[in-house]
Amino acid sequence: MSRIRARDTLRTTALAGTAVLTAALTACSGGGSSAGDPGQDGKGGGDAKPETRISVNLTGKQAKPGEPVKVTLADGRLAQVTVTDSKGATLDGKVSADGKSWTSARNAAPGTGYTVEARDANGGTAKADFATAAPEKVNKLTLAPGKNTTVGIAHPLSIVFDHPVKNKADVEKALKVTTSNNTEGSWGWMQDWSGKDRIDWRPKEYWKPGTKVTLDARLNGVDSGADGGWFVRDYQTGFTVGRNQVVKVDLDGHRLKLMRDGQLVKDIPMSAGTPGGEKASWRGKTVLMSKEGTINMRSETVGLGDAYDKMVDYSMRLTWSGMYAHAAPWNAAYMGSANKSSGCIGMTDADAKWVYEQVQVGDPFEVEGDDAKGTQALNNGYGEWNLSWAEWQAKSALR
Repeated sequence: MSRIRARDTLRTTALAGTAVLTAALTACSGGGSSAGDPGQDGKGGGDAKPETRISVNLTGKQAKPGEPVKVTLADGRLAQVTVTDSKGATLDGKVSADGKSWTSARNAAPGTGYTVEARDANGGTAKADFATAAPEKVNKLTLAPGKNTTVGIAHPLSIVFDHPVKNKADVEKALKVTTSNNTEGSWGWMQDWSGKDRIDWRPKEYWKPGTKVTLDARLNGVDSGADGGWFVRDYQTGFTVGRNQVVKVDLDGHRLKLMRDGQLVKDIPMSAGTPGGEKASWRGKTVLMSKEGTINMRSETVGLGDAYDKMVDYSMRLTWSGMYAHAAPWNAAYMGSANKSSGCIGMTDADAKWVYEQVQVGDPFEVEGDDAKGTQALNNGYGEWNLSWAEWQAKSALR
């Protein structure tokens, strides 16, 4: 028996805007015929396998980004397709049930070169290259809490975008939250205090201590929409939930209580915002955003004229509008008896120091009482805990 080996070859042509790849298959023939010899009756070449024709939907050097890569086979069945970008990363995908096509699970990213390598069930191979057009604008984001941090039981996952997000559903679909105990939660959209688009992921109830949370934001190749630009990278972060701790603030009783695992740890006298005007405190379930230590507080920054300009110790931020819990020794005469501050929750130096050392960023401060100017707004810090679960779910773009 003679053995004739046909070397794999590749032709790339254009057909209706699609790259067409043709590969000759390796072939063996029996008897005295070969792949290049039709035999005496002119039909002996029937043992040679036919050419394989494969098309790719994206072509050239300025292909449109934001679409999945699709590879289609004219005859036979696809066995494997690999799409690799210019950085060596691959796009996952799936062959259709009939074996005729392969589609990537993710979209092609802007400003990226790709190499497509396909193999059919008979061993034929084909290869092609294309590149997507560069983005005119790139969207980026800021994540909270920080990576590998430990936070309190009320801290949401929060994302603030640099540019507007009109395609909210597309962006939300690319955000995957995984927890170590299958915590139920939902994304919700809002406009951040800064005026930028923001999306938070809040559990139905406060986190369970010890929960590990990860975010896989597979945004590379997602279009924000008009004026927003493209995302050109993925983002990952993760954090751990710390101890079960709640700070309860009673505006009318002038007391602050630190609760841990449902048990009272300490009951502290305090003086909150003066009721009846803009100096009153916000009530509601707020979240400790940051522990800022000693800072300069100036009344003009919160719209209160020149009422004060002080260096303030043990400052714990609760809202973007300037509500803090902190040391306020100048107000000691009113602690436990009256609310006489300019909106913050004031304590003695010793008590504020103790609270500052005990609390975690992400601890809930549950502020109750009639001596308030209203309920903290959704975007004024982390105000989502003031919405019912149904109200919060309704803020998802996928509902």
